[in-house]
Amino acid sequence: MEICPKCGLPKPACVCEQIEKSSQRIRVTNDKKRYGKIVTLVSGFDNTIDIKKIAKELKNSLACGGTVKDGTIELQGEHSKKIKPLLEKLGFDSESIE
Repeated sequence: MEICPKCGLPKPACVCEQIEKSSQRIRVTNDKKRYGKIVTLVSGFDNTIDIKKIAKELKNSLACGGTVKDGTIELQGEHSKKIKPLLEKLGFDSESIE
């Protein structure tokens, strides 16, 4: 069984990712792209978190397309009201989401 080098616990019981998620300052904003299309931007993630995995979860839950660019998740459409509960379900702290 592998042991995590950061916390010293076995890999299945590792708490490093939960600690990282609670210390994030995440911003949810909207932006207007070409032809008046609205995209929702989720930014403020650390390099230690798997952003692609989070983007995939958000896209599946919101039934929309999106991408990851420069550490920012871009989701097609206006989803700023729906994102906070989804991020909380994924383990992020509710106070850290703006």
